[in-house]
Amino acid sequence: MAREAPRQFPLDLPVDARFGAEDYFVADANRSAHGLVMRWPDWPDRIVLLAGPEGSGKSHLGAIWAERVGAATPGGAREALDHAQSPEAPPILLDGCDRDSADETALFHLLNAVREHRGHLLLTARDTPTLLWPKLPDLASRMRALPVARLEPPDDATARAVLVKLLDDRQLRVEADVVEFLARRCERSLGAIRELVEELDRESLARGRAVGRGLAADVLARIWDRGD
Repeated sequence: MAREAPRQFPLDLPVDARFGAEDYFVADANRSAHGLVMRWPDWPDRIVLLAGPEGSGKSHLGAIWAERVGAATPGGAREALDHAQSPEAPPILLDGCDRDSADETALFHLLNAVREHRGHLLLTARDTPTLLWPKLPDLASRMRALPVARLEPPDDATARAVLVKLLDDRQLRVEADVVEFLARRCERSLGAIRELVEELDRESLARGRAVGRGLAADVLARIWDRGD
């Protein structure tokens, strides 16, 4: 009886994700949001909210915009407020303004400061304001009035392009027919595609094998079983 090759224990090494403009795929799902963000400074408002679910490419698009316009990229609303209070301040990117640790009072004052000093601000969040966020009423009313660049769930072309990019980020060489096999069967969200590639990478290292059709099918089956 043939023995299965022993499984290895892969290390969780950092991945060199590329956030350059050449790595961003513009398709129907993100074309409108990309167009609005990149129209700067010809925005409909001095502040724009870039909204999309986890893994939808908000940080990537924000990074492209920040690089293009020379924007400041502070780590939080309070630091961003320090930037905004100068009339000579560059545009500001505040990524993840809706994260649990976000300072809503500082964000409220940031919006006011950007308008007062005639600056520009790109905010990213997982969604537009809801009953649960923001909790500060005055901030909620200001956020609801902002123009929104919304990232939609990916279509087939976008899903396939993102899958290829993430495989390449991890230096996983996968035949075109296997990529097509995965693209036709994976969940249509960029977060799910990211999870799929992480699982493929781990399984490939554990088995000491390239990502072929059989390995890909096993990983997809495991992900589907978890979702049931």
